[in-house]
Parts: sequence; structure tokens; C-alpha cells
Amino acid sequence: MACHDDLPANQWQCRTCALPLPHSARGATCGDCVSSPPPFRRSLIPWRYQFPVDKMIGRFKYNSQRQFARPLIAGLGRYLVEQLKQNPDLKPEALIPTPMHRQRRRKRGFNQAQEIAEQIGRQLDIPVAAGLVRRKQNVRAQRELNRHERLDNLRGVFEIRGPVPEHIAIVDDVVTTGATVRTLASLLREHGARDIQVWALARTPA
Repeated sequence: MACHDDLPANQWQCRTCALPLPHSARGATCGDCVSSPPPFRRSLIPWRYQFPVDKMIGRFKYNSQRQFARPLIAGLGRYLVEQLKQNPDLKPEALIPTPMHRQRRRKRGFNQAQEIAEQIGRQLDIPVAAGLVRRKQNVRAQRELNRHERLDNLRGVFEIRGPVPEHIAIVDDVVTTGATVRTLASLLREHGARDIQVWALARTPA
């Protein structure tokens, strides 16, 4: 298992969606966020989705090998503590794990986003609103689709099941095209959220 210093830090990233950027673009906003601003304010994502982080998340997610997730979740917690020290206003009222359809959860045995949210919530003393959003349709796996297909695939998938706090953070394991968090954040904003962040373990380059 990799040590913390071996993990690929997402050092230079888009200030909004955390897309990895070249060093020369440090502190910039990526083209997608300029042309199509997302419905969330900021993303806090400490690693790039590449070796060994991708393998660690894969073993956690698809093989139920939770020992591979522990150092990543602990590292995310430390990263968030530092971010909140520097910007106390970032601390949300609640964490909202990206929901998983009950059939897929039954097959996998757990929702990795909820496990991450619960551990981070205990560490930072933030409640987890695990049942606030329900995934009412079991659609094709997002990893099989491009960005346009992902957005179409998610149309009408989520529903809100209670009052939405104004200041929230959506929690997931990996952000790829951003289609899922954009869809979820848009729905949460429609139901009362005013300040939305995205917290995740890793971000893909595109």
C-alpha cells in the first residue's frame, strides 16, 4: 500500500471543479467552468486519479477491500481540516453522499460515497444527510459513457426526500466529467441549497 507522500497530489487545479491543470495555469479556472459555470461554489479534492490512487479506490469500490480506502479517507480528512482552518466559512451544515440505487448497493454491499461521508463527518463533526437524496432509477454505469451521455443518463434519476440545508457538501469517491455532481447540485439548489461544495478523494484529468 502506498504511503501518503507517494500519492499524486492535485496540486494545481481549477479553483471551482478541481480539474488538474498545468503548473502555468495555477489558480486559474478551467474552460468548462468559464463557459458553463457549475451549480457549486468549490471542489476540495486532494489527489489526481492516477496510480496508485486509482488502484486503491478500485479495490475499495469493486472488491470491498476497505483497507485500501482507509489511508485515502484519513488523508482527505487531514486535507479538509487544513482547508477549513484557512477558510472557516467553508464548513458546511451537512454532508450529502452521492446516492446509489438500491439494486447496485445490494450487489456491492455498500455505498462508497456514504462510507467516506460518515468517516469525514465524524472527524469534522458534520452531520451526514444520507437519506436526503434518493436515486430512483438504476441507469448504465457512468464510467461507460462520455460527458454528454452521462448528463442524459442522469436525467430525472435523483429525487429529494426532505428539507435541504443552505450550506452543504456533496461527497463522492471520484469526480470524472463532473456530470453527476452537476446534476445533483442543480437539484439541491432548486430545493433550497445556496452554497454547495464538492468533496472527493480524487479527480480525473478530464
